[in-house]
Amino acid sequence: MTMEDRTSVQAITRGEHPDPFAFLGSHPVTGGVRIRTFQPGVDSVAVVDAASDEQVTSLTRLHPDGVFAGTVKDADRDFRYRLRISRNGEACTIEDPYRFGAILGDLDLHLLAEGRHEHAYEKLGSNSIEMDGVRGVAFAVWAPNARRVSVVGEFNNWDGRCHVMRLRHGAGIWEIFLPELQQGSLYKYEIIASDGKLLPLKADPFARYCQHPPETASIVYDPPSYHWQDQAWMQSRGACSQRDAPVAIYEVHLGSWRRHPGDNNRYLSYLELAEELPAYAADMGFTHIELLPVTEYPFDGSWGYQPIGLYAPTSRFGTPDEFRHFVESCHAHGLGVLMDWVPAHFPEDAHGLAHFDGTALYEHEDPAKGRHHEWGTLIYNYGRQEVSNFLLSNAKFWADQYHIDGLRVDAVASMLYLDYNREAGEWSPNEYGGNENLEAVDFIKRMNELVYREEKGFFTTAEESTAWPMVSRPTSAGGLGFGYKWNMGWMHDTLTYIKRDPVHRRHNHNDLTFGLVYAFSENFILPLSHDEVVHGKGSLINKMPGDRWQKFANLRVYFGFMYGHPGKKLLFMGGEFAQEREWNHDYSLDWHLLDDPLHAGVHKLIRDLNRLYRDCPSLHQLDCEPEGFQWIDGGDAENSVLSFLRRGRSNDDCTVIVCNFTPVVRSAYRVGVPFAGTYHERINTDGREYGGSGVSNGSAIESVPVPAHGHSHSLTLTLPPLAAVIFACPGQHLTSGEAHEEH
Repeated sequence: MTMEDRTSVQAITRGEHPDPFAFLGSHPVTGGVRIRTFQPGVDSVAVVDAASDEQVTSLTRLHPDGVFAGTVKDADRDFRYRLRISRNGEACTIEDPYRFGAILGDLDLHLLAEGRHEHAYEKLGSNSIEMDGVRGVAFAVWAPNARRVSVVGEFNNWDGRCHVMRLRHGAGIWEIFLPELQQGSLYKYEIIASDGKLLPLKADPFARYCQHPPETASIVYDPPSYHWQDQAWMQSRGACSQRDAPVAIYEVHLGSWRRHPGDNNRYLSYLELAEELPAYAADMGFTHIELLPVTEYPFDGSWGYQPIGLYAPTSRFGTPDEFRHFVESCHAHGLGVLMDWVPAHFPEDAHGLAHFDGTALYEHEDPAKGRHHEWGTLIYNYGRQEVSNFLLSNAKFWADQYHIDGLRVDAVASMLYLDYNREAGEWSPNEYGGNENLEAVDFIKRMNELVYREEKGFFTTAEESTAWPMVSRPTSAGGLGFGYKWNMGWMHDTLTYIKRDPVHRRHNHNDLTFGLVYAFSENFILPLSHDEVVHGKGSLINKMPGDRWQKFANLRVYFGFMYGHPGKKLLFMGGEFAQEREWNHDYSLDWHLLDDPLHAGVHKLIRDLNRLYRDCPSLHQLDCEPEGFQWIDGGDAENSVLSFLRRGRSNDDCTVIVCNFTPVVRSAYRVGVPFAGTYHERINTDGREYGGSGVSNGSAIESVPVPAHGHSHSLTLTLPPLAAVIFACPGQHLTSGEAHEEH
C-alpha cells in the first residue's frame, strides 16, 4: 500500500477524506478494476459478479476499522459487482453505494444554483429512483459551506463515516445513492462545518415525512403514486374561489377540533378527520376549510406557525397519504382546502435550518435582518436564490402533491417591512433609504406569479395588517399578486365596537362604518380568526357585554352584520356555536355546549347565514366591487342602527340588511327601499329558533309609496332588540333550494 493510499485509508476511517468517491468504489487499474470499500464491524468482504452472482475475489483488510481493498483481474471499467460481507458468522450480499455515478444532471444543478427549479422537491431530499437496474434512494442536500456531509440512520448505525456524500461543486449540493434502502428508514444529515466543527444532526429540509415530535429524524417516504379520485373537483375548483363566488371559510386547528376524551385525549387521525370534519363543515354551509399550518413543527404550542419540515404534513395525525385522503374527502364534500403557510420565519431548533451547514445559510447573518426577537425565530434570506427557490418550490409542492386549493400566507407584514417590530437603530434601510424589504417583495410577487400560472383554480391570501397598497392586485398592475387579503382593520374596529355596552355605542358608530371607506380597495376576507380567541382575549361570546341573553344576542347581531357586509367570510372553529372557553390547543372544542338551546341557536344561525350567503348572489357576487354595496342609512348613530343594500349583477337582485345594535325594540322604523312590492324576511337573528325573543315583521312585508333615504318606497319595520334582519327584495333570484323552502 502506497503512502498516498495509507493516508487516504486513515482519512476514510476518520471521516475526513475530502472526496470518498475518488477512493472508494471501483476504479480501473492495469489488468483489471480495483475495488475499495469501508465496512465498519465486518469480518470479511468478497466481490461478487452481479450478473452471475459468483464470487470473483476476496478483499484484503487495509485497516482494522473496516477498510477493504482488492483487484478483480481482467474486469473492465463497467464491471458490475456486489459485495458479500460476513459479520459474526452471518453473510449477506449488498450493493456498494460508491460504485454508482452522479445523480443530478447538469441542467438540474444549473437550475438549482440559479434558484429557478420549480420542482426542486423532485431532486433534493430523499427520492426513490433506479440506478443501473437497482432500486434505492437518492439523497441530495444543499450545504455549500460544509467540509463534509453524510447520510446517517439506523441502516449505518448513525455512523457518519459510512455514507459520505459527493459534493457537486458549483451548486453546493451533496448527493449519494443508497441502493436497496427501504421506505420508512429514519435518516438525518451529519455535517462537518468548514472549521471542522461537527454540527448537531440535521433533519432533511426537503423531507416528505418526519418522526412524531419530540423525535426529530426524517423518514424516507416516497410510496407509489396516490390514486386521486377528485378530478372533477380539480377541474372546476376555480369557480369556487373567484371574486364573484361565495367564499365562507371554516378555520380549523386539527389537533383540537375534536379529540377522543375516552382515549387519553388523543388526536383524531387524518383518516378519522376525513370521516367527520368535511361532512360537518359542508353541513354547516362552509365552502372552504382553512387549516392552521400542518407543515411539520416541533412545538405544539406554536400551533404550527414555527415549522421545520415545510415539505412534510405533520406526523401527529398520520402519514402523508392519509393527509391526501383527508384533502380528497374535503373535495368530495364540495369543500376547498386552504393551508396556512409560513415563509416568513423558522425556529432555531438545532435539528432544523438554523446555521444548517455551520453558516447562516437559510437566514441572514445580520440579526437586524435575520431575527425576530419577539418570536425567537430566524428570517429567511429571500435575496439568496437557493433560499427563495426552496420556498417557491414548496408553494408549488402543496398544490401539486397534495391538491391544496390555496395558501393563506402568514405574517406578510413582517416580511414586507425591514423595521417590523424594531426600534430605531435595530434595522437598516434598503438601498433607497426606505423600510421596505425589497427582496421579500420580489419573492412574494414571484410566488404568486408561479402558483397562479401553474396551478389552475389555486388562490393565495395575505395576512397583512398594514396599509401596503394593492396587496390583492396583479403583479402586472404593480400589486403583490395575492388573490385576497385579510381585512384586519375591519376585525379590529368591529370587535372594539361590539365589546362596548350598547349605551355607549352611539358615540362609536364610526367603528362600524369606517370599513366601508376602504372596503373595495382590496379583495377582502372578513376574518374572525384564532388570533382573537387566545392569549387572554377570551372567546367571541365572552367579548360580548351584558347578561347571558344579551351576550348571545350581541353575538348573533354581529354575525348577521358580518354576513351582510361586503367581503368573503372566515370563522375560527368553535365560534359557530359560541364556544365559551378561550381556545386551548391541548383540548377539544366543547361540543357538549350544543345541548344548550342558546349555543344550538347560534349554531343554527351560522348554518342558515352560510346557506343564505351562498344562495343569494347579491350577498356575494359583488363582494369586492363598490357596485355591490349601497347605504340606506349609515348615519343613525343615535339609535345605533345601520341599514344598507347588497346588490348583485342583475338590477333586481338586491338584499336589504338592517342591524339594531341596542337591546331596545324600535317600532315604526322607516327604511327606504329600491323597489315596490313584497319583501321576504330571509334571516332574523332574534328568531326563537336562534335563541332570540321572537320579535318579527312576519315572513313578508309590503313596501309603501312613502319616500325615504332617496328611494320612492319604504318599509315600516319593527326592529328586534340586538338583531339583524335580512330581507330579499321583490324579484330577487332564488336558487332551487330557496324556492323549495318558499313552498
